[in-house]
Amino acid sequence: MAPTQLPESGNPLVFFDITLGGTPLGRITFELFKDVVPRTAENFRQFCTGESKNPQGKPQGYKGSKFHRVIQGFMCQGGDFLKGDGTGSTCIYGTRAFDDENFTLKHDVPGLLSMA
Repeated sequence: MAPTQLPESGNPLVFFDITLGGTPLGRITFELFKDVVPRTAENFRQFCTGESKNPQGKPQGYKGSKFHRVIQGFMCQGGDFLKGDGTGSTCIYGTRAFDDENFTLKHDVPGLLSMA
């Protein structure tokens, strides 16, 4: 999953190609707020592109992972490429997690991305 053209903000864009039962459903493109949460954005970006490597040196990331929770009309959760159920945790910084950077961004419009 390579990044696409940068928006006017200069923030990186990444995407997921979504399938269901092997049938392509489309692409979701995300703008990552690197200007507000640089470490969080870089962590997500590397998991999208496959640049991140596991301790064995193999690429790790979201490619092939699933949405483990979907609430119609509200949200979907995914990205747990370790266990597939939302309980797996790792990051590009060599730990299971890292400190939250910011709570000023509000979810006041549909389509915003969060990491939990």
